Amino acid sequence: MSMTYLTTEELSSKIKYDPRTIRQQLKDSVLLEGRHYIRPFGGRKILYLWEAIEKDMLEGSDSNLAIPFASGGVSHG
Repeated sequence: MSMTYLTTEELSSKIKYDPRTIRQQLKDSVLLEGRHYIRPFGGRKILYLWEAIEKDMLEGSDSNLAIPFASGGVSHG
């Protein structure tokens, strides 16, 4: 499987978030090392894995619309 590697600035332009927001708020809370980004060759440089980020963004959009009930049901709005 071929992966698309993005720098912080390239990811920023794709998801329309400021690079500073990605570094300070999303990295290590929403974007996780090993799943959404890697540090090639053990260095400081970070490369984001576009396919993993896109998949989680699309899956997350469905789950955010449902409000779970204690009985196991959900409300969709």
